[in-house]
Amino acid sequence: MNKGGACISLSYIASERVIPGYGGGMSSAKAALESDTRVLAYEAGRKYAITVNTISAGALKSRAASAIGGTKGEKTFIEYAIDYAKANAPLEKDLYSDDVGQVAAFLCSPLAGSVTGLTMYVDNGLHAMGLAVDSKAMQRD
Repeated sequence: MNKGGACISLSYIASERVIPGYGGGMSSAKAALESDTRVLAYEAGRKYAITVNTISAGALKSRAASAIGGTKGEKTFIEYAIDYAKANAPLEKDLYSDDVGQVAAFLCSPLAGSVTGLTMYVDNGLHAMGLAVDSKAMQRD
């Protein structure tokens, strides 16, 4: 194997937070993936000079995500997740696959040559929130 290079994997915030409707098996798999990222960062870094990072992407509409839950004529799980993210993330904007792709391009570039073992959140800042600001419990009279 040639020296150098980059490895990127994709995760989701369900690896560390409860996301009702997402599924426990997938959540634990994502948590394991993020742990493996740190282990492989050391092993692949030492042996092959390869950086290993994970991108934890926020809610964005994709064909795969749209298949989770919902019946014809009803909102899908991902549509609810997108609405929630826009209502609660510090940056109130849509998240696109290009946003995730641009971070992946950065992590694979020489600009990130010293970045390894990281889970980088691309979610408009939703991961930083402790409370759901759109919750009825947070509404002031």
